[in-house]
Amino acid sequence: MSNRIAPDARRQALIEATVRALATHGAAGVSVRAIAKEANVSPGLLTHYFAGVDDLIAAAYVHVGDMVDHALNEAMDAAGEDPRARLSAYVVASFRPPVSNDALLATWLAFWSLVKSSPEIARLHGQIYAGYRVGIEDLVRRCAPGVDPRLTAIAITALVDGLWLEHGLDSSTFTPEEASAMAEKWLETLLGG
Repeated sequence: MSNRIAPDARRQALIEATVRALATHGAAGVSVRAIAKEANVSPGLLTHYFAGVDDLIAAAYVHVGDMVDHALNEAMDAAGEDPRARLSAYVVASFRPPVSNDALLATWLAFWSLVKSSPEIARLHGQIYAGYRVGIEDLVRRCAPGVDPRLTAIAITALVDGLWLEHGLDSSTFTPEEASAMAEKWLETLLGG
């Protein structure tokens, strides 16, 4: 029996090691050596699967964006079909694990720090956030037909990101429940309720 790891599993392990390295070292401290050490592999293996660190960081951004999207979609699915209940579930899930945790905050901050200096990360950032907004726009259309869905979705994501970031930086300022309540009150205003 071989102890070799399948290529897809090795690639995924390198992506997950990059996520952990970004959380630990930030964007400036991530290198082939740091990622290889985190993955417990030789540095040469990284370049076998990826063109370089930038390519691996981009794959890590997509991976983390997909993880967050999955968690938010699970919460919305659990809320049922009512669009207003789904919006509330989106907001509440943003302040609960797995979306709200220190490691994800550190990793997300590393990605955000690269948006202005890396065209590929900027492109991915736009793509990931557009994906979040499309779903929110649909829910806004369904529960508040007279409201501009695009601008409302932008406002909701900005509000959630701001509260998520502030809570992540200093959780003693307010609780997840208070963040959810603040966002919920703002949702009512945005949706004309």
